Amino acid sequence: MTAPRELRFPGRGRVLVCADPDAAARLCAERFAAAAREAVEARGGFAVALAGGSTPRRAYALLARAPLAAAVPWERVQFWWGDERCVPPGHPRSNFRMAREALLSRVPVREGGVHRVRGELGAARAAGAYARELGEAWGGGPPRLDLVHLGMGADGHTASLFPFAPALLERRRLAAPALHAGEPRVTLTPPALNSASHLEFLVTGADKAARVRTVLRGALDPLRIPAQLVRPASGEPLWILDEAAAARLEAEE
Repeated sequence: MTAPRELRFPGRGRVLVCADPDAAARLCAERFAAAAREAVEARGGFAVALAGGSTPRRAYALLARAPLAAAVPWERVQFWWGDERCVPPGHPRSNFRMAREALLSRVPVREGGVHRVRGELGAARAAGAYARELGEAWGGGPPRLDLVHLGMGADGHTASLFPFAPALLERRRLAAPALHAGEPRVTLTPPALNSASHLEFLVTGADKAARVRTVLRGALDPLRIPAQLVRPASGEPLWILDEAAAARLEAEE
């Protein structure tokens, strides 16, 4: 596989540009496996928040196959989610269901290692329960997730943090209710996301190119462009893009 091109946008993020969506998914999966091994060797465990949607599904399916599946210490992995729709876990639109089908049902995850958002409780109750579980897992402090996978919509939203949503202003709660196009959801909040060691965006497709450029090169306006709001404890997120999503990054406009 051709090595990805690297671009730097100081203060905004490091970018790895892959040839196509499959190459981007493979890089994402490889980085997951490497991060899991590193964290387990250093601290005895690996805590990751998964993303929903079709783009990360490719990466999760690759993780479930040889040779990557054999490289991950699955019994030491704790799985969380960046957001979830308020639907039962078997619903076609459930982020948990996608991850279960693509990955969790295919690898030897540990009992008690999967922490799904209980969206069937409704947004307010599910957000409260998820926030409590996160707090308890880290002794009442902010969650110290080793890795958070994120996507980005053409409107600049990430997780279920949508433009001008109340959750963007959250400074204390770890999870909050969200609403988009009439659909109730639960999302990790900026304090929960930004306490992570590493944040990785996986974004593909030409329809995202203009927004990718705005996030990384445009004026800072995080209420309008929520992806600008998230920044890991290490300082900058990593963006894994395909050539189509990166097409406008280097152009002078």
